Amino acid sequence: MEYQILMENLSFRYGEQEEMVLKDINLRVKQGEFVAVIGHNGSGKSTLAKQINALLVPVSGKVQVMGMDTRDPENLWQIRQKVGMVFQNPDNQLVATIVEEDVAFGPENQGVPSGEIRKRVDDALREVGLYDYRTHGPHLLSGGQKQRVAIAGVLAMQPDCIVLDEATAMLDPRGRQELMEVIGRLNKKEGKTILHITHYMEEATAADRVLVMDRGRIVMEGTPSEVFSKAARLKELGLDVPGPAQLARRLRKSGVPLPDILNEDEMVVELCRLKSLT
Repeated sequence: MEYQILMENLSFRYGEQEEMVLKDINLRVKQGEFVAVIGHNGSGKSTLAKQINALLVPVSGKVQVMGMDTRDPENLWQIRQKVGMVFQNPDNQLVATIVEEDVAFGPENQGVPSGEIRKRVDDALREVGLYDYRTHGPHLLSGGQKQRVAIAGVLAMQPDCIVLDEATAMLDPRGRQELMEVIGRLNKKEGKTILHITHYMEEATAADRVLVMDRGRIVMEGTPSEVFSKAARLKELGLDVPGPAQLARRLRKSGVPLPDILNEDEMVVELCRLKSLT
């Protein structure tokens, strides 16, 4: 199968309202790809995310997940096994009073045998770095830890694709960093397809591809370098470029020979390189 997610001329509106929230969206996502979606509030990002596991279905056009049409009710169970969703507020996803019981909830509902559930829970908690917290109450954890428990619950169901809908929005900087490290490992080492909806430009630099949404349409698309090099266009859309990219641009204007830079690690490498030449 060439594409895990296929959207063709997707349009969507809520209820009987006239204006479409999504307008003629065309999108193809390959297996193992990491796609970030950015855009100002109300641009349609979260509505797009909910189309991928059939929480919402098209008014016109189509969405296929691993070849399955989201509009066919007979496909819903399989689609939701293939696509795991992680939302903004982890408290809305945690259902048990013990961490390992919460992670086991999904596979139990799938009818997975108990021995296999035990293995999946342990593996998922190790993957997100919370195995030592397996007998803790979720209410005792930090926001970032709770969000990692939510991801572990998704992993225990063994989806092929994970959609994160503003999953870092309620976290402090450390929690966001921890969560992005987990997402990166799942993508690079486990081969999970990632669709990351975010309003943090720095997080989007970790993706293979960045989509920019405005008024229900995809208005820009490309690698992080391609998208964030168009600072003027992003500003028109109410968006910024990542802080290190802004700093690199200012330094270039001052005569410092820096290439396009997207994140702090790249900035450190380039500044060290320049220092070694002096």
